[in-house]
Parts: sequence; structure tokens; C-alpha cells
Amino acid sequence: MHLLIVEDNPDLLENLSDFFEARGHAVDLAYNGLTGLRFASEKRYDVIVLDLMLPGMDGLEVCARLRRDECDTPILMLTARDTLGDKLKGFECGADDYLVKPFALPELEARIMALLRRGRGTAARMQLVVEDLSFDLERMRVERAGRRIDLGPIPLQILKLLMYRSPAVVRREELEHAVWGNNPPDSDALRAHMHALRSAVDRESNVPLVHTLRGIGYQLAGPDDR
Repeated sequence: MHLLIVEDNPDLLENLSDFFEARGHAVDLAYNGLTGLRFASEKRYDVIVLDLMLPGMDGLEVCARLRRDECDTPILMLTARDTLGDKLKGFECGADDYLVKPFALPELEARIMALLRRGRGTAARMQLVVEDLSFDLERMRVERAGRRIDLGPIPLQILKLLMYRSPAVVRREELEHAVWGNNPPDSDALRAHMHALRSAVDRESNVPLVHTLRGIGYQLAGPDDR
């Protein structure tokens, strides 16, 4: 899952980022409404978590502009305002759900997963595609140029994160944290799983998609995006 979290409280933003990344999700962070709007316009996300009170442009305006631009990504709005009128304003602007601060992180996660389940009728949201490589998230099925690719749980998790972030470079520390949380194994473990992933994805193709940036991390991208 690829989340965009737009929140101006740095402590809360850090807690949310740590919580979801520890569960293997990719997270992009924005500290104000304008940055959040730009990220949402440039990338595809599964869910947007949007604070109501933001500097520069508040969450209601961000939500309304995204809907005017035909962005159909589910939006969960966070706010300290708990009156019915405030909630109705959020829904009128296009929010899909509303969570009042303070909240428990497991409840936020449950609401996000519920939004994802509702959106599964949109096939594109459940299918990652980079060049001729596809990952059906519903069936956990990976294919390249029509060829079925069988991967273990950890390479699958790594592939999902790399495809979500493609063509961006994902630092090895982020990959290790996404897979193993705060207790990563020896440094050779990630290298071994990346070798298995690269062998499976690029084995029968003349165009490599899995790339290593030594000392930095890994990238999944076609030749035009490197």
C-alpha cells in the first residue's frame, strides 16, 4: 500500500510514518496543503490521509481541488474538530472518511484498509505496472511479458515497494525497515533477497528492470526512467 500523509504536526507525522512503514507500506509525507496537493497530482496513491488544519491551504481546499481534478483516490480526513457541521463540510468537499484527533493508530489503519476494500472495484488501483512487469495485488500474481514469476514472501514485499515507488530510488535502510522493522538481520540478507528478485524478474529479458545503486539503494525502472 502506498500512502500520502499530509499533516503539519511533525511529531504526529513521524509516528504515522514509523507505524505504517513498520507494516511494510510505502509512505510519502507532506507538511502543508500545497505540497500535499502537488504530491497527489504527480503520483498514484492508494489512500490519502489529510489533516484539516494545514498552513497555506487547508485540507478542505486540498480535498476539493483534488476532486475537481478528477482524483478518485480515497481520502481520510484528520481533524480536532468534532462537530457535525465540520464533518459534513469534509464530506461535501469529497472526503471518504473522517477521524477525530486524538485517535488510536490501529483504528486509523482499520479505516484505511476499509477504504481500500471499498475501492477494489477499481482494478487499476490493485494492479502495479512498470514496463512489461505487472503485479496483481488482489491475487498476489507477478508476470513479466506474460510469463508467470514466482517469488517468496520477502521478495514479493520488496517488489511491491519498489514498484510503488518506481522510478524513484529506494534506500536500502527503508527497504530493511519495511521488511524487518527495527530489527533487521545481517546486511547480507537484503542483498540475498534482491539477488533472488533480480534473477526472477530479469532472467528472460534483455531489458533489466532491477537496478542497484551501490551504497545507496535499489531502483525498479525501465531504460527511459533511469
